[in-house]
Amino acid sequence: MQNQSVLEAKSAGAGKFYDRIARLYDFTFKFNGYGRSLENYFRRHPLPLPDGAHVLDAGCGTGLLTLSLLRALVRPAVITAVDLSLPSIEKASAAVAQQDHDSRHRVRFAQANLLSLPFPDAAFDSVITSGALEYVPLREGLGELARVLKPGGHLLHLPVRPAFASTLLEIMFRFKTHPPRKVEEHTRRYFQIRAHHRFPPLDPIGWTKSAILAQKQYE
Repeated sequence: MQNQSVLEAKSAGAGKFYDRIARLYDFTFKFNGYGRSLENYFRRHPLPLPDGAHVLDAGCGTGLLTLSLLRALVRPAVITAVDLSLPSIEKASAAVAQQDHDSRHRVRFAQANLLSLPFPDAAFDSVITSGALEYVPLREGLGELARVLKPGGHLLHLPVRPAFASTLLEIMFRFKTHPPRKVEEHTRRYFQIRAHHRFPPLDPIGWTKSAILAQKQYE
């Protein structure tokens, strides 16, 4: 296992990369309908959240996942969205600012490293993440998400799955797809898997992603 500071330094390199390409990233995924796919998923599969839940979007990028969840929420919740890239956070914040008054005041942004989140243990009722764990070792990344999640809380992970389109994105955005077997193995280390979801093949998000809903067990 690599030293924690070495892992964080490698992760920080991804943040600097996204500082340079935030605009391209945002355009790419808005153009291909990814955000609409996410919103449809959240409407069909609402997260199991209590009223007033605190939700962490770990690796929010330019806010596509944040906005999709915000628009689809059926219960009031507060979303904390974090990313390493400040330009990405700025684009996400600007997009949220265009929402209605109640919605935009439910979202908070912060710059943070996925491997050393600036939150106490058991701070969140739910954690969602998409396209972030591909930049860090799975065991350490999932372990940190488990740390900040309350016992009984849910993790929604949308991992990149092996596919031709995923290979193209790996080249464009400099990440590495984790083998599905490893994703499941390391998820089970910290959580109990409640559901797997495969998106319809014609759904843009289904070209590269699947979904895993998992629950942190009570100690």
